[in-house]
Amino acid sequence: MITGVEIHPAAKIGRRLVIDHGMGIVIGETAVIGNDVLIYHGVTLGAKSGSVGKRHPNISDNVVVGAQSAIIGDITLGKGSRVGAGSVVTRDVANGATVIGNPAREI
Repeated sequence: MITGVEIHPAAKIGRRLVIDHGMGIVIGETAVIGNDVLIYHGVTLGAKSGSVGKRHPNISDNVVVGAQSAIIGDITLGKGSRVGAGSVVTRDVANGATVIGNPAREI
């Protein structure tokens, strides 16, 4: 409550995760975060409504997730990918790709 960051205790988090300006961060129960990931404020790693089992995203190594982005469902952000601020990502993102927008599209 003090930091404004909600991380479910069952989430799996790798080494050197940086949460920059953490207010509003939500990391769901089945989320998996790799090493050297940078997450800005207001990011949600959430589930799709009504889904069962593995329902939160997988964030690979060296990923940057921009402010106020929502990464939703059992999807994977590939190694070295980047998500622009305010994006809504509901599909896998390839290694090294940059996505922006709602719905997120590769640029």
